[in-house]
Amino acid sequence: MGASLMEVTEVAQTLACASDVLGYDVADVMLNAPAEKLNDTRFAQPAMCALSVGIAHALEARGARPSAVLGFSLGQVSALAVSGMLSDADTFAFVAERARLMAEAAEQHPGVMSAFLKADEQSVTEVCQSCAEGQVLVPANFNAPGQIVVSGEVAAVERAEAAWAVAGKRFSRLATSGAFHSPLMQSAAEGLDAYLANVAFAEPSVPLICNTDASPLRAADAREHLVRHLTHPVRFQQSVQALVAQGETAFVEVGFGGVLTNLVKRIDRTAARACVQDAESFESFVARCATDEE
Repeated sequence: MGASLMEVTEVAQTLACASDVLGYDVADVMLNAPAEKLNDTRFAQPAMCALSVGIAHALEARGARPSAVLGFSLGQVSALAVSGMLSDADTFAFVAERARLMAEAAEQHPGVMSAFLKADEQSVTEVCQSCAEGQVLVPANFNAPGQIVVSGEVAAVERAEAAWAVAGKRFSRLATSGAFHSPLMQSAAEGLDAYLANVAFAEPSVPLICNTDASPLRAADAREHLVRHLTHPVRFQQSVQALVAQGETAFVEVGFGGVLTNLVKRIDRTAARACVQDAESFESFVARCATDEE
């Protein structure tokens, strides 16, 4: 993850900033930590956040400046730094506290997440209501047309998966460490609310489309929305559609994996898409931007 970009100045500087804030070498964790450690939410979230912010800074330094920013779940934290709502240092302190609180909530209230295919909001809401049986079971991520993730207690998700299969539809259990974006994260939300009481947000210099309502985030609303973010759905599909509706035609994913690029393709096939996650894709995108400017 990010190994071939470590020598890019802005990426290296951003990882160094994260290391200073977090008290350990983030780059070393990304490159050398065993899978068990890197998959731990407490380390995974800061590492992914720092890499995304570093790549974004590197692209901006080379003239690729966004007209708006959008994240997916953790990516919304990275977007705070890219939009200018928080400094890099404050972003990394925030993501570390967020990761700690979410990990503790997941340990205290075990749960899972599962992606339902050929899904729409009404059918998923109905299956959650019919299969909850008094347990937590909710729609958690509106990824793209036909793909909605549910989140909740293990037995409740299993019942929902079984009901979905009986209806002749497919599902895919996600490799998450908890039932994120569900009421099982309430204790994390309460802890985050207390933490953010002492955090000052700036008005964004670049509009940030918020996961919770697919609308631009204002500084005055940041605390409320970021707390709500932990227990309510990620509306990624609606957020991309809102950007397309206002005239955006190209989306660039910064980070590792390319998952969001594929989701954008499913949401709007006419939109141009790129994923910058390694040296090859970075150099290719920068070269393309230089050509476009000419």
